[in-house]
Amino acid sequence: MIRNSAKKDAYAEAGVDIDAGNALVRRIKPLAAATARPGTTAALGGFGAFFDIKACGYKDPLLVSTNDGVGTKLKIAVETGRHDGIGVDCVAMCVNDLVVSGAEPLFFLDYFACGKLDAGVAEKVVAGVAKGCKESGCALVGGETAELPGLYAGGDYDLAGFAVGAVERDGVITGSAIAAGDVVLGLAANGAHSNGYSLIRKIIKDKGLPWSAPAPFARDRDLADAFLVPTRLYVKPVLGLCRLVPVKGMANITGGGLLENVPRILPEGMGITIDCKNWPVPPLFGWLAREGNITPDDMIRTFNCGVGMVAVVDADECSTARDSLQISGVDSHVIGKVEPRVDGEEIMRFENRGVTWPG
Repeated sequence: MIRNSAKKDAYAEAGVDIDAGNALVRRIKPLAAATARPGTTAALGGFGAFFDIKACGYKDPLLVSTNDGVGTKLKIAVETGRHDGIGVDCVAMCVNDLVVSGAEPLFFLDYFACGKLDAGVAEKVVAGVAKGCKESGCALVGGETAELPGLYAGGDYDLAGFAVGAVERDGVITGSAIAAGDVVLGLAANGAHSNGYSLIRKIIKDKGLPWSAPAPFARDRDLADAFLVPTRLYVKPVLGLCRLVPVKGMANITGGGLLENVPRILPEGMGITIDCKNWPVPPLFGWLAREGNITPDDMIRTFNCGVGMVAVVDADECSTARDSLQISGVDSHVIGKVEPRVDGEEIMRFENRGVTWPG
């Protein structure tokens, strides 16, 4: 008869420590508990998480789901040992996608995979996830920690998330109401967020710069700190905006930048003209453009260039919308306008994209 302890030892010799995983769950339970909100019905550690949507007060809700990962920004965290903000990135990449439809994030699950479980690192990562959830008003109801020796090397790990939100059926924002004359608001980003990091890492590697080198575009910061700023969470400012004015359409500016994300919300026959002089582009992007010899077209397609989210509102609601965002701590700028488009014309037209950006 084989004892349980022998089974455990054999698995541990293969590179998987079940006891360490169980210990991690115990350590992160308080982090998850701190994110509890109405609707949360079970503690972390079961086989599945229940959520009581009726307890949230919805009458005729639609569920909205998203999932995403952090991408190669994780490599900077691993190489520098700075893991505190990466979990916020994971949450932001998911909940920012939810909120553009007018949905309120309800709950979140994370997936953390590594070659060898380091409980200290994992706890920092999950603490960031919990922080992002709390700031977004959603509950961290569970997740998965996978120790996969042979698939991940050294201290490498991957992080992904899954979010579910709800919106009343008559409150869904689809973009179908967008019309000529509407104003396009650009909500300020707080950095590169979580996109374009394979290119960012290549530029820094080609320059022969260590992550500890001072950032040429930011005082009192090194490159690691500058590029590890967690993705801005737009949930509460945007939900507040939606309660105040009729937002016609929103787009989360992630991979593909303004060029590819904004057209996803436009109805047939509509186009948008963006004026690249209408918002302050952070010096970080000017530095990347110069050091990487990146064309303005590629910058607009790869990075957010200082605009992390777009909201389309009626011109008469513009001032009220901007005031609401400002009160919530998010700067915004009128970056463009909606215009009729005939067949064959570009959906997105960019003016002054050849301007020299700071950095």
